[in-house]
Amino acid sequence: MQTQDTQLRIELRTSPHLKQTLTVEQIMRHVVYALIPVCAWSVYTFGVSALLLILTTTIFAIATEHALSYLAKSPTSIGDWSVTITGILLALTLPPGFPLWMGAVAAIIGVALGKSMFGGLGHNVMNPALIGRAFVQAAFPVAITNWTPAFVANRFWETIPTTLTIPFMQPPEIKTWLASVALDGFTGATPLVSTNNIDSLDLFLGTTAGSAGETSALIILICGLYLAIRRMMDWRLPIGVFIGAVITSLPFWLSDPSIYPDPILVLCSGGLMLGAVFMASDMVASPVTPLGIWIYGLFIGVITIIIRFFAALPEGVMYAILLGNAVSPLIAEFTPPRVYGARQEGKA
Repeated sequence: MQTQDTQLRIELRTSPHLKQTLTVEQIMRHVVYALIPVCAWSVYTFGVSALLLILTTTIFAIATEHALSYLAKSPTSIGDWSVTITGILLALTLPPGFPLWMGAVAAIIGVALGKSMFGGLGHNVMNPALIGRAFVQAAFPVAITNWTPAFVANRFWETIPTTLTIPFMQPPEIKTWLASVALDGFTGATPLVSTNNIDSLDLFLGTTAGSAGETSALIILICGLYLAIRRMMDWRLPIGVFIGAVITSLPFWLSDPSIYPDPILVLCSGGLMLGAVFMASDMVASPVTPLGIWIYGLFIGVITIIIRFFAALPEGVMYAILLGNAVSPLIAEFTPPRVYGARQEGKA
């Protein structure tokens, strides 16, 4: 009998680890597909300014990734669609009238410091889009809290005045523009800042002021359901975030409803929906163990409410997710699943 030697080859790769016959490119492309309705609603709600913001952050994110790959003398990685997702998500977290040059800065910082510095896809410690937003929130605190109303009549052929602001120049007064479009009664506060006389249905449908892509909870949930059905997102992660936010906010609301918002408003306002579905679920920066996913989601939900209720900033989703990214390796380390067939410690 003649035998033939065979070699077993094991290939180790970084996350995301694929269980299906899908490539990283295919998964990332479907995430882009899921983000298209969110972008479409953003443009319909806020007009051409939102469209220009999405295009600017996406183009500069792709250009930065390509330039850094060229400088590193490595093949460009823009074909995996991950940097496209970074650019789109970044724009959706910014105010619709955010100056375009600041959006470009956010995209460059997010890709350079949040992704490429760590080695690219599969190596980033934190979500690159949130790194870029955190930078501009610290660098341009006034511009990032300059909100504009939804469904302005001339939004499709006229930009918000701050959109085309020249770099390092004083932006025009929003109040003057609001008066010119018969919206001088608009206070500029988002539902997250002012919870008085706010209909939860408006928050759920997305007919209020807010960041470019964070207003419609309904559309975000539908897009997240698409990814969950196709097994491109672990449904337990956003559910964990929602549960953490509800169980933390509910006691405060029951104790004093005049001060603290109800759990429905908590879930639908701000960037909680967008962050839970599209950012906290980052395959690279989130745990992969089943128990770790629940702990990670609950942690983000709890920290979000603590920051919203007791910190100086009205929004806490961004910092909660970044903190969750930071502790994700520890969560995964302390929640390993039991190996099939192994005995539990202390049992015969």
